[in-house]
Amino acid sequence: MTVEFHGKVALVTGAGSGIGAATALRFAGLGAQVVVADLDVAAAGRTVAAIEAAGGTAAAFGVDVRFADQVEAMVRFVVERFGRLDVAHNNAGVDAPHRPLADVSEEEWDLTTGVDLKGVWLCMRAEIPEMIRVGGGAIVNTSSAAGLIGVTGAAPYCAAKHGVIGLTKVAALDYARQGVRVNAVCPGLIATPLVTAVLGDAVQQFVDTRIPMGRIGQPIDVADAVTWLCSDDAGFITGVALTMDGGGLAGL
Repeated sequence: MTVEFHGKVALVTGAGSGIGAATALRFAGLGAQVVVADLDVAAAGRTVAAIEAAGGTAAAFGVDVRFADQVEAMVRFVVERFGRLDVAHNNAGVDAPHRPLADVSEEEWDLTTGVDLKGVWLCMRAEIPEMIRVGGGAIVNTSSAAGLIGVTGAAPYCAAKHGVIGLTKVAALDYARQGVRVNAVCPGLIATPLVTAVLGDAVQQFVDTRIPMGRIGQPIDVADAVTWLCSDDAGFITGVALTMDGGGLAGL
């Protein structure tokens, strides 16, 4: 079979840059109509422009996924604009400054878990009924390799990303009989603005010492996995947390 989404509608959050932008472009290239959602509306607009320049169809939407009313408005926009919702990549995410757990502020905790965990729950809560309405669908949530292990100084981020895997498994169980598949991807080091901000000049050292494949991952690596998990080719897969880290966790 060939992965394709002609006649289907995709929603991608955090799609103004990095993994989300790559996934939105990939969905569009495979035939989907795409809603590109991001807190940064201008960035979302740039992704839409790239999709349209390549001959695809897309629309931008500004959203802060921490807030139910905005998430619900986003899903209404998808349905009003394109008539349905078939697949979604809940990818919006932030990190907090790395510091020991006892030094994390309540504001840092609330922001990180609000976007990375509550936001995923709110998105699924709004998306799933619309997918059921059209006979089923597929969702991929972005967790992280940090959702599988502990990372020194990253308490809010690790807690949220572990939680995403739990939410993914529960949603997969809750809606398997209604035709909605729910999976997660767990990227390791990917060349995104977030990774650059966290690691800075230490990226190459991390690659050399922690990634057996000897290279940093690219957003398209994750986008290809997300679109495959959302496709009919993965029709018997649900509740999976797919590690994508160039082998980094294989030896742990």
